[in-house]
Amino acid sequence: MTERDIPESWHPTRGRKPDDMDGVSRSPQVGDTPAFGVPAPGSANTVRQRLDYSTEELPINQQSQVTNFTKKSFVKLPRWMQGWVGWALLLTLLPGGIGFLAMAMLLKLPSAPNCPAIFWPLASASVRIHCAQLAASKQTVDDLLQAIALVKQLPQDHPLRGEADRFLEKWSRDVLQLADESFQAGNLEQAIATAKKIPEDLAAYKLVDEQISKWQTIWNQAQGIYTEAEEELRQQRWQSAFMVASQLLRVDNKYWASAKYDELNDIITSSKEDVDKLDKAQRLANSKEVDNLLEAIKLAESIEQKSYLYRKAQESIPAFGRKMLELAQAKMDARDADTALEIARQIPESTGLQTEVEDFIALGDAQRNAWLGNIAGLETAISQAQQINASRPNYDKAQQLISRWQLEIEDVARLEKAQGLANQGTINDLVAAIAEAQMIPGGNPRGSEARQNINRWQSQVETIEDRPYLDRAEQIALLDDVNSLQAAIAEAGQIRQGRALYPEARRRIRTWVGKVQRIQDQPYLDQAREFAARGDLSAAINAAQTIASSGRALSGEAQTAIDDWRSQIRARDNWNRAREVAAAGTSQALAEAIRIANQVSNNSILRMDANIAIDQWGQQILDIARSEGSSDMSKAIETARLIPRSSSAYSAAQEQIKIWQQFLNPAPQPQPEQFEPSTIINGQ
Repeated sequence: MTERDIPESWHPTRGRKPDDMDGVSRSPQVGDTPAFGVPAPGSANTVRQRLDYSTEELPINQQSQVTNFTKKSFVKLPRWMQGWVGWALLLTLLPGGIGFLAMAMLLKLPSAPNCPAIFWPLASASVRIHCAQLAASKQTVDDLLQAIALVKQLPQDHPLRGEADRFLEKWSRDVLQLADESFQAGNLEQAIATAKKIPEDLAAYKLVDEQISKWQTIWNQAQGIYTEAEEELRQQRWQSAFMVASQLLRVDNKYWASAKYDELNDIITSSKEDVDKLDKAQRLANSKEVDNLLEAIKLAESIEQKSYLYRKAQESIPAFGRKMLELAQAKMDARDADTALEIARQIPESTGLQTEVEDFIALGDAQRNAWLGNIAGLETAISQAQQINASRPNYDKAQQLISRWQLEIEDVARLEKAQGLANQGTINDLVAAIAEAQMIPGGNPRGSEARQNINRWQSQVETIEDRPYLDRAEQIALLDDVNSLQAAIAEAGQIRQGRALYPEARRRIRTWVGKVQRIQDQPYLDQAREFAARGDLSAAINAAQTIASSGRALSGEAQTAIDDWRSQIRARDNWNRAREVAAAGTSQALAEAIRIANQVSNNSILRMDANIAIDQWGQQILDIARSEGSSDMSKAIETARLIPRSSSAYSAAQEQIKIWQQFLNPAPQPQPEQFEPSTIINGQ
């Protein structure tokens, strides 16, 4: 019997009678009735039934005839047996046939039972064990349970019960092993369900609850580790998440120690990469450039749904799109409609702002037409804005713009009329244009433009009215004398403050006033300069002081001259004092004289004399130092150091100081090389 003899659908309890459910099988006995009420062939009941049937069916007068016929048939022999030849042939063939039949029966192997076709209530224990072994050899849960069900029905006092119990113990543990394989594969519920299929009346069932409890403990431990690692990921503590995840490697479950650990490890790695992506996206978005914002959106979209940063990335995508919309609005506010619309059209649908983008584009196109500044453009803009229905987010804004543009149409009509009047260029026409433009309220869309035009036209009126005053003043000032200049100033002064030509008139007046003041003050400044030329610097300063403090046109020039004269006085004083100090002839006096002489200004005519004297005094100090060097080099060095850099003797003094220092502090002489006695001996 092979495994193919047992189909997957057969069950050991199929065909069992209700009174056989106690699990005890009975071997068929003589006189028993087989299944379906059909007597077994060759039994006594069969013969009896046949005889009874014959007796009951035939009439009495016919029974004798049957009996006589039977007797005659047994007495009469065939013709071929009536001779000796027939008997000889029969005696020859009969022993050979019996021997052949006996040998065939001895050599014929017993056939294996067909397990799916067996009527199990009548099956023997050996057949049950045999078929159960075949089922259990498939090592599947259902087949093992079928094997257990076949064998466990044997009575406790059956001779094969011991062998059956060993099989039941083995097969139960095989089922538990298959359940553990399901647990190791990550199917906890399936493992528990499989383990609970083991019959409770088997000895191995006591291991089921213990094994299930062990599985649940391991599973809960692994889930706790996984949850803790997830929390570390949410806090973006990558190193800690790796450390927690590594604990799964020590869990006694292949699914958690391999598949779930690898999954968690991949999530940690990808999440760390996603943080870098999101940080880069945020930096790009902060630059507020369209290309960088688009790149930021792409980076955020690349973060997969399984990532712990997926939600944050999804939240950032609309924020980046909102920044693009803000850039577009800024361009629109700057009246750069083309750039604004181009930016808006690049906003991806993933930002969830498609409705707002569509409204922005519709309103932007309408505003671009409205900015044409004519009635046709405004009417087109109104028609476009009316396409936005009440369900759209920008419906209120569209209605406000429509109201504004409707008012603006009226303002444009008035401005066009006013501009036509102003183009005539006469005072009356300009006044009429101003009156027309003043009918536009300041709060209207074109109110600001109307104010600008009114101011411009008013300026034109004032210019036309005041230009004759300024032209006459310029003609009068051409004589360039005090009286003419004063008359020009008076003529230009008739232009009142706040008028269009007032700033120009003030510039002209300041120029003419300056000329008058120069004409009036120049003689006094010339006199001061004459005093300075004669060497009377104090008188020159006194003469120019009044002009310098007056704040008039020549005050700056007078002050500059005074500063120069005072510098000359200081230079002369310093030069005289330096010569007086140098007259002492000592090194200290000469050094002080050089210091005072250096205070003479480079702009002074005495500076050249001071430079010559500084060189001479420096040479005298060096001579004194050299004479002191013959007796006291230290004192000579101190004296030579008094010579400043501004003296031509400075370099020679520094060389002399270096020589004296070398003499006072000679360099140490090199010591002769010392040899050890052993070295001398070895060198012989």
